[in-house]
Amino acid sequence: MYWMEKELELLADASLERSLRTSHSVYGSPGYTLRGEQVLLNLSSNDYLGLSQHPAILEVMREALLAEGAGSGASRHVTGNRGPYSRLEEALADWQNCEAALVLANGYMANSGVISALVGRGDVVFSDQLNHASIVDGVVLSRAVHARYRHNDLEHLRTLLEKYRDKRRKLIVTDAVFSMDGDQAALRELAALKREYGAMLMVDEAHSGGIYGGRGQGLCYELGLQNDVDIHMGTFSKSFGVYGAYICGSRTLIRWLVNKTRPLIYSTALPPSIVAGISKALVLVQEEHWRREQLYAASRLFRSSLGEAGFNIGSGDSPIVPLIVGDNDTALRFSGALEEEGIAAIAIRPPTVPDGTARIRFSLSAVHTDKELTQAAARIHNIGLGLGVLKP
Repeated sequence: MYWMEKELELLADASLERSLRTSHSVYGSPGYTLRGEQVLLNLSSNDYLGLSQHPAILEVMREALLAEGAGSGASRHVTGNRGPYSRLEEALADWQNCEAALVLANGYMANSGVISALVGRGDVVFSDQLNHASIVDGVVLSRAVHARYRHNDLEHLRTLLEKYRDKRRKLIVTDAVFSMDGDQAALRELAALKREYGAMLMVDEAHSGGIYGGRGQGLCYELGLQNDVDIHMGTFSKSFGVYGAYICGSRTLIRWLVNKTRPLIYSTALPPSIVAGISKALVLVQEEHWRREQLYAASRLFRSSLGEAGFNIGSGDSPIVPLIVGDNDTALRFSGALEEEGIAAIAIRPPTVPDGTARIRFSLSAVHTDKELTQAAARIHNIGLGLGVLKP
């Protein structure tokens, strides 16, 4: 195992080695996290709507746990497909105004399994360069040609579509909101290119589902593009505050995925208590509109505070706010200084982001107050000055 030690030394020297740290939730205060004995303002969680501790979700999960047991015991194709699944999938299809839906264990399994079920050798996938790693791995597993286009560069995508226009199946896949930058995909233009070249379009709404749309249906729905999307994917681990993932689309698509998606076929189903919790969260996402409004206001306040201070925070409008510092060591020192000031915000480094773009990824929630965010922004400003990220 000597080679491992040497490779780990190289990672450490480049400020790229990662380690696991224990955090605890602070019950009754979902905007905070506990590390050791220190309570920190949690600006790293994807609990965008603050639903992870909602009493109604916890109660239905408790009831399902007592009624159905701790685990599902088998895959959905065996005996794991309990009653809560069908009720949730019917509700999801209604929510997205589509024919059918399919629930999977998590976003990684959904993306990697669905892409490899749709395309294979002789096919091509056109993927934004900043798409999530689960999309990248799904393309690799599929053995299709991986045609990566520069981030939101539609001319580059068109060039690749022309190059591979004779391939058997063509799939365009993109995040709706990019997880490390917080900006949006050019969905209208992607839909037009999909139609022009006879491709399928798959959109990952992991970081936009629950946030955009009148009932939280996502960015595609808000833009009126839901009928242009062939494979609509989202997760329950962020805005919904629970766990799992979904695919929405035509009945034919869902029938195909039930028969071809290996992570669905060969893994144990989600516990019934989790599925019940998701169902309740889906109701709350649609009904409690104030959570989205509060999240929008928090995003505007925090973004404007950091932008006016002179930080490089990109151009998005989502609750994901990247503070780009450049080098890995500075990002680590920035994150450490934030923790000393009572803020949990994690340094994101390559290969998660491109070389030279290490950053602090702030992630806001509807439960954060204006006072908390204003005070946090002031501390961030002082740390930026101290580390030389900002000039006096």
